[in-house]
Amino acid sequence: MGDAAARDGAGAEPIRVLIVDDHALFRRGLEIVLEQEEDILVVGEAGDGAEAVSRAIDLLPDIVLMDVRMPRRTGIEACTSIKEAVPSARIIMLTISDEEADLYEAIKAGATGYLLKEISTDEVSTAIRAVADGQSQISPSMAAKLLTEFKSMIQRTDERRLVPAPRLTDREIEVLKLVARGMNNRDIAKDLFISENTVKNHVRNILEKLQLHSRMEAVVYAMREKILEIQ
Repeated sequence: MGDAAARDGAGAEPIRVLIVDDHALFRRGLEIVLEQEEDILVVGEAGDGAEAVSRAIDLLPDIVLMDVRMPRRTGIEACTSIKEAVPSARIIMLTISDEEADLYEAIKAGATGYLLKEISTDEVSTAIRAVADGQSQISPSMAAKLLTEFKSMIQRTDERRLVPAPRLTDREIEVLKLVARGMNNRDIAKDLFISENTVKNHVRNILEKLQLHSRMEAVVYAMREKILEIQ
């Protein structure tokens, strides 16, 4: 399944969602909420990280809504496995706490979103649509902590650059700057007067060159290398 842009228009395919949480009541609550959305289809659920991986392989969801802390395999461990087995799946991690360590591990594992379970039902569906459209989502309460960590990361690495950064083309740097500003592929295409497919190719090349797994990791890289300045 492609970006949400591919779903525009009548007869478009809904966003396929897999719900993963070790609490059946929470899973059912999410399912009831999402069933009200015409453009979102819950295709399955799982109760732990190990089951999440097998269900993702079987169902090929567009979005995986997954709790961070679960038995058998944690959500972060499952995130890594799902991204390897089903690269097209985009993963939104859910948590009851705002532990920074979990957030950073989730980003490294390839998660595209990270939300607190206390968010409203409307915010869940909005986040699913945004992530399906190629954007990253993070709970506002975590944004400041993440920015602080980015600044700390820059300070720690300023004097430890032993290996030259991979060479990006001027166009790739332009695209990376816009990715780091949170723009989706469609908006980047408009800004640079190129096709959306060309943007997708550039983003894929950037991630491959930098050996990164997600757009969120690309943002971290852009800030660390001062491609995007933090005010």
